Amino acid sequence: MFLEGKRALVTGSTSGIGLAIARALHAEGAEVVLSGFGEEAAIAALCDELAARHIPADLSRREGVETLMAGAGAVDILVNNAGMQHVAPVEEFPVEKWDTIIALNLTAAFDACRLAIPHMKSAGWGRIINTASAHSLTASPYKAAYVSAKHGLAGLTKTLALELATFNITANCISPGYVWTELVEKQIPDTMAARGMTRDQVIQDVLLTRQPTRKFVQPSDVAEMAVFLCRDASANITGANISMDGGWTAE
Repeated sequence: MFLEGKRALVTGSTSGIGLAIARALHAEGAEVVLSGFGEEAAIAALCDELAARHIPADLSRREGVETLMAGAGAVDILVNNAGMQHVAPVEEFPVEKWDTIIALNLTAAFDACRLAIPHMKSAGWGRIINTASAHSLTASPYKAAYVSAKHGLAGLTKTLALELATFNITANCISPGYVWTELVEKQIPDTMAARGMTRDQVIQDVLLTRQPTRKFVQPSDVAEMAVFLCRDASANITGANISMDGGWTAE
């Protein structure tokens, strides 16, 4: 287990992609710190499973990020995964939704990085992994805040990579397309009813229409890439935006 003695903080890690990453890092020996929302009993069970701590914090507020980082202590691996989405035309986009999405998907990552980097520099080793999206490379209508935040996250990652290049600290993005999570699965029945479609039609003609493979990315795929980015073999991979989108952004 090559990550023994390393502490990994994964935001948005009580479900979905973040939980898969937390499990994968734990399997390689990392001490895991969880952050995310959920039922108290379910989070307690995850803490038992992963021998982890959970630190509740509202990452859409700078004070929440500072609380999380103070509680986590010295972090060797930082995975900025927490995020949210809202869909609306620009002229109808609620400004409070814009503010929250930018704060959670982008500003929280910046604040977590600036607070984690001093320890990584002193330790002479660090890994920053940002969960971006195919929308860090391309756009879709009605997703102004999300697309802006993810493009910004990709830019932040490149800047970090350049600033940290001589400190044995890497910074990379993983940019998935549609990932098969509970959140995606729960959208299907409503879409079936709204569009008069079958389940398979919703999956193929609505959700996967932009992914040439016509297959969902699995949370475990993203998790395995995150683990690889922590290995010594990836020491010269930094500033990269790694697409895992079934060919979406190749078109």
